[in-house]
Amino acid sequence: MLNPLVDSLADLSINELEDKIVVLQRRYFMTANLGVQAQIQNFLEIYKQELQTRRAIEYQRQQNQD
Repeated sequence: MLNPLVDSLADLSINELEDKIVVLQRRYFMTANLGVQAQIQNFLEIYKQELQTRRAIEYQRQQNQD
C-alpha cells in the first residue's frame, strides 16, 4: 500500500517503526472523528506491513544462518 504522505520507510529501524505504530494507535483512540480514524488506519496498515516484511526477512536470515 502506497501513500504519498509516507516517506521512505527504509530509513527507519524496526524500533522506530514500532514506536510510530504505538503513537498512531494512541492517536487513533484519542479521536472520535471517523475521517481522521480512517486516515490513521491507512498509515497503521502501511507501517505494520513494513514491520511484518522486515521481521520475515530477519527470520529468514536467521534460518539461513542455522
